[in-house]
Amino acid sequence: MQQLDFLAAYQKKTQRNYVERVTSHDKAQCAAIAKQWGHDYWDGERQYGYGGYKYDGRWLPIAKDIATHYGLKAGDKILDIGCGKAFLLYEFTNAVQGCEIVGLDISAYGIEHAKEEAKPFLKVGSCTKLPWPDNHFDFVYSINTFHNLPIAQLKLAVQEMQRVGKGKKWLCVESYRNESEKANLLYWQLTCESFFRPEGWAFLYKEWGYDGDYGFIYFE
Repeated sequence: MQQLDFLAAYQKKTQRNYVERVTSHDKAQCAAIAKQWGHDYWDGERQYGYGGYKYDGRWLPIAKDIATHYGLKAGDKILDIGCGKAFLLYEFTNAVQGCEIVGLDISAYGIEHAKEEAKPFLKVGSCTKLPWPDNHFDFVYSINTFHNLPIAQLKLAVQEMQRVGKGKKWLCVESYRNESEKANLLYWQLTCESFFRPEGWAFLYKEWGYDGDYGFIYFE
């Protein structure tokens, strides 16, 4: 188990006005709407979520980096827990010719508006109860999903991820290393339920039997 931050370079390109997030709109109302995981969250106004989440190819370099690191190859089964519109999941089919992709997300809207080529391989469902047998996937990953769960559900999700993966796993959540990043995270987030420093996350992973790799997104 090691910390790997495949998204670090990508995150630095994103510009955010943290304070405006809480001064320009009713943050509580925006969060309540975001947690419906519907049109407003994905393709509505920015205060409700992504502000329009469209495919633009930015995930291909990340898929290639991950595939290279884990030595993914043709025939490998890849699961994305919390796949959303499955843009990264789709890019694995370009980065690893002949791989088999599967995605799961709680958002029916996200699945309905996912990358067309990935749609046949996607399911609507909860990450706390995955519909696959033990040790089914060669690589399992999750990005920006598990921090949206309260602690009891978080434990179930981590243990389910551990259960269905054969060995190669990577889990990425939002976190903070200092008070400045903590304030920015609290300003910016709409859907988070679990807030921990990196060492807190690592402690929980170990306690719950997770032996895969992990990474973090910080709001600098």
